[in-house]
Amino acid sequence: MNDKNLITKKYTKIGIVATLVVAVALIAGIAISGGRSGADTATALKEVSTNAVSGADLKIAVINMDKIQLDAKALQDLRKQRGFYEDKLKNRLEKEQKSLEKEKSDIEKNQDVLSQEALQRRVVDYQRRVNNLQRDLNETAQAIDASYQDALATLQKKHLDPVIEGVIAKKKLSLVIDGRMARIGETAADLDITDEVVKALDKKVSKIQMAKPKGF
Repeated sequence: MNDKNLITKKYTKIGIVATLVVAVALIAGIAISGGRSGADTATALKEVSTNAVSGADLKIAVINMDKIQLDAKALQDLRKQRGFYEDKLKNRLEKEQKSLEKEKSDIEKNQDVLSQEALQRRVVDYQRRVNNLQRDLNETAQAIDASYQDALATLQKKHLDPVIEGVIAKKKLSLVIDGRMARIGETAADLDITDEVVKALDKKVSKIQMAKPKGF
């Protein structure tokens, strides 16, 4: 779970999906610009307390967004919808290619009998058709992706985010990390919450409609 934006709050997009859910703190990148020097490091660190969360106070879980992308019913259905439009675009391309190949063959066959002016007109028209086809295909492919990404964003905002946040709250978790980056020992029972998230998401939503892309 772009593909651009399935996971935009605490998670990066599915798809196209990787995530790092931090329930305790989320540290964003901070751009440091030039300016007047302040206190030295030791003085600045006086502002930092010695308080820290101890291991005994932490409840940690792991979530694998790639597995959610593959297993969740709504995401499976979305991929099928995208595939439907991609297949239609492929069929359109094949049909247009055959027409262009026929036109090219006809031009080549008649180039000796056509006047230079007539031949030039046909070549220019052929090139125009090729250029238009390429432009239309690019625009339609972009429209398919945009529609798909919009549906993913809706799924995230309305369904996936609330489910994950609900699981975090119900289990009173302190930290949830990306399962693809974690190595889980055999003794770590109930650490992976991916399957529970999938089950809850499937119960909440099994299908989300992808808007018809422009060009169809």
